[in-house]
Amino acid sequence: MPNSLPEQPTAPISPLSHQLPLDQPQSNNSLVSPVNNNTQHPMTTRSKAGIFRPKPIFSLNSHHTTSLISSPLPKSHIDALRNPNWKSAMISEFTALINNKTWELVPRPTNANVIRCMWLFKHKYRSDGSLERHKALLVVNGKSQRLGIDCDDTFSPVVKPATIRTVLSIALSHNWPLHQLDVNNAFLHGFLDETVYMHQPPGFTDPSRPSHVCLLKKSLYGLKQAPRAWYHRFASHAAKLDFHHSKVDHSLFIYHHNGTTAYLLLYVDDIVLTTSTPTLLRNLIAQLGAEFSLKDLGPLTFFLGIAVTRQPERLVLSQQKYATKILHRAGMASCNSSSTPVDTRAKLSADDGPPVPNPTLYRSLAGALQYLKIKNC
Repeated sequence: MPNSLPEQPTAPISPLSHQLPLDQPQSNNSLVSPVNNNTQHPMTTRSKAGIFRPKPIFSLNSHHTTSLISSPLPKSHIDALRNPNWKSAMISEFTALINNKTWELVPRPTNANVIRCMWLFKHKYRSDGSLERHKALLVVNGKSQRLGIDCDDTFSPVVKPATIRTVLSIALSHNWPLHQLDVNNAFLHGFLDETVYMHQPPGFTDPSRPSHVCLLKKSLYGLKQAPRAWYHRFASHAAKLDFHHSKVDHSLFIYHHNGTTAYLLLYVDDIVLTTSTPTLLRNLIAQLGAEFSLKDLGPLTFFLGIAVTRQPERLVLSQQKYATKILHRAGMASCNSSSTPVDTRAKLSADDGPPVPNPTLYRSLAGALQYLKIKNC
């Protein structure tokens, strides 16, 4: 499929028309008083004259300034295409999908189940809280898939918290390096066994074939079988590198060869790798990078919402950032702390009180608290 340009929204878009340079102050000459040599003239301040000195922008969460300015999350792909940051992120994602040969355009088959896709947007942050980049993700609506037609088995394992703690303890006791890798567009590496048709991405319809649909060749985020397809693809390649998965935890891959050892933890697209020698570490990273598009994040500092700080003879794990994020989502960031925030003597009932105004938010917060507790055990 050719790399077609994004569709134009209903109104003409100038990517930079809505932005003003940060280093140029705005002024309103009609407010500036004419020069008067009479020393008795009334005082005119800069603010009254409409003259403002540009303010440098600092990141409150880092020790350095940054030129990357956070853009608000767009409400639709049309809004996103009006912003140069999000537009660039969308083009980058679309280009990666094309280069990966994720689909081919075909005429729409009669009576075929064609699933929809959509754009999701989020900010990616570093471990210190500073903005790393704007990320646009093309996902499919898995709810429209039909079991037995375009999806079958969907289960995929993820690494267990106890396994993570065990591997970290082993690495610390042997003074082994702990390295972190991120697989770019991990789910796109999975191969599909089923025939899946998808509408063309919003904003990127091929103008020469607008009625065609995408016949998926690779997996996409949102597909019910996407995690399973990616796991099997990774496990298959890991076996070629002489790894074998643990019988207790299939997301722990173990390597023993010529007196050297390595442990690899896989959680969706996040990888933690520890090896008995630096040479083995470099070799394994190179071999994995030859098969998958990897981002080398260096020594382990942040994994699954846990900040990791390595000190002599110990590892310090902290979930402060994740816990603070939950408080902000709940609107409780300014509340005072309490050792027992809930009355333990009260008898709760499903019939007491009015229904929760936003059940989705309530369930999301409950799940986040459960995740916080599990990772803290």
